[in-house]
Amino acid sequence: MTELIFLKLGGSLLTDKARPRALRAEVLSRLAGEISAALAFCPGLQLLIGQGGGSFAHTVADQYGTRKGVSSPEDWRGYAATARAAAELNRIVLESLADAGIPVLPVQPSASALCRDGELSLLEERPIRTALANGLVPLVYGDVALDEVRGGTIVSTEQIFRWLAPRLCPDRVLLVGEVAGVLTADPVSAGQLGSQVIPEITPASFERLGQALGGARGVDVTGGMIAKVSEMIALVEATPSLNVAQIISGLIPGLVRACMENPDVQAGTRIVRKSE
Repeated sequence: MTELIFLKLGGSLLTDKARPRALRAEVLSRLAGEISAALAFCPGLQLLIGQGGGSFAHTVADQYGTRKGVSSPEDWRGYAATARAAAELNRIVLESLADAGIPVLPVQPSASALCRDGELSLLEERPIRTALANGLVPLVYGDVALDEVRGGTIVSTEQIFRWLAPRLCPDRVLLVGEVAGVLTADPVSAGQLGSQVIPEITPASFERLGQALGGARGVDVTGGMIAKVSEMIALVEATPSLNVAQIISGLIPGLVRACMENPDVQAGTRIVRKSE
């Protein structure tokens, strides 16, 4: 049976977000190999990959305040600089995936994306749908977008996934970052013993988590972990085909491959419509 997976490679995983343009090349290369191996093992698998901006786009966007809006000539120069930085990391990821034998096709979100006050209101999905139907692996990424209220802004990979999910009907979503899942506390301040992975989150339990979900380490202009979980809650509620959205660590060798090949792997945090 054909299964469609949305897979996000987080910017905090692919780069050191505390340092501008700091690529973790060995992590990217290993992940590309795991993805390629999973596709070979599961010939019926369809895959859409999304990639975060990491210390490429986020650093530039933070400097110019691009997510908050674009109006002055300086703002628009920052908008263009952010787009270039996002595309720079995308090209690196694209080449790494292609070198691993993955038939990857780049899809630039800003070419068709339109927002209204920070919320994605339009994105052309036909190129992605056609790519999937013909055995290709489309690659989207966090990017700039025109905004009817703010002039310009930034759309995260999670926002793009949320827009595409009701239209493409994925079976699973995997968000791959540097942490083991959604944590009960910031591991830097709480220490390993004071921070635990939350195994499951539902819309009801998300409301009770409150401040337990902190922001991201380093620069993240799209809101950190709480924004990611919020987007995934909205995504699972809007997508009847979706069995689970799962947040896992890409720093554990073999875990991405295992989760792609087997939906029952118990790892990280599972986000579901209701408790099973």
